[in-house]
Amino acid sequence: MTTDTPARLLQLLSLLQTPREWPGGALADRLGVSRRTVRRDIDRLRELGYPVQATKGSDGGYRLVAGKAMPPLVLDDDEAVAIAVGLRAGAGHALEGVDEASVRALAKLEQVLPSRLRHRVSTLQTATTPLTSGDGASIAPETLTVMASTVAGRERLRFAYRAGDGTGTQRLTEPYRLVSTGQRWYLVAYDLDRDDWRTFRVDRVSEPFATGARFAPRELPTGSAAEYLRRSIGRQQETYEFTVAFAAPANVVAARLPGWLGTPEPDGESGPTCVVRGSTRDPVERLAIRLAMTGCDFVVRRPDELVVCVRELGRRLSRAGGV
Repeated sequence: MTTDTPARLLQLLSLLQTPREWPGGALADRLGVSRRTVRRDIDRLRELGYPVQATKGSDGGYRLVAGKAMPPLVLDDDEAVAIAVGLRAGAGHALEGVDEASVRALAKLEQVLPSRLRHRVSTLQTATTPLTSGDGASIAPETLTVMASTVAGRERLRFAYRAGDGTGTQRLTEPYRLVSTGQRWYLVAYDLDRDDWRTFRVDRVSEPFATGARFAPRELPTGSAAEYLRRSIGRQQETYEFTVAFAAPANVVAARLPGWLGTPEPDGESGPTCVVRGSTRDPVERLAIRLAMTGCDFVVRRPDELVVCVRELGRRLSRAGGV
């Protein structure tokens, strides 16, 4: 019998959060209390905002239904670990549809997980390898959770940063937002050393450290972190269009290329089976490698820079294979 009322309420709430209706007698047996105590505890949960619905009948039944607002959830150990592992797997790869909300949820959950559960989560993730689509670089979930915590808490963030040319620097920032493009994570922040707004690729960040120093948020020039990132990336590299014909059916090519590159369509010209037309800001070297990874024969029709890059890649691979 659970004599501690708060503990009993948490146990009762955990039972009600399973998708089933509980007869009053069954709840009383599970909790080791009387049915009258169960009814009183149900009333307490309702006062706390949990929408518990009762059904009439000889035994009476209770179940938790959807309400206007989501009250706090109660998770057992296995449920908490499963959710944390799932959020970590999604956050560690910038998958389309997994945005800052997921990272905030992960930060909140890991903050309250007991050490024994955090160890289970880390062990499980270390022992598994996710199969993901897209080309976003993998990121340690701990890096994202530290960043998300400083964004939410308006706390200055210090980290080591590696630029595209390999140059390493130490940065002290006032983090504004984390933004996912579906391929990569970026941090939009005010760089205190440079006295200006900056965007940082999170996969190039290491040793993030929350300093504990609070700050008053500044006004972002564009008003939207996503718009600021879009303009920042646009300044760094211009978009170019490409056309590539594949000697393979459209459904085969579609399964081997990320959707952001474009949708394969039937080719009106003789020879290859389908063609992909799209635009990207990615370096031509990266696009060439991604096309080669499809395992399908293809011909680049434009731009000329991509044609040259593919030829050079082919020669380099031939030399590497001793041909």
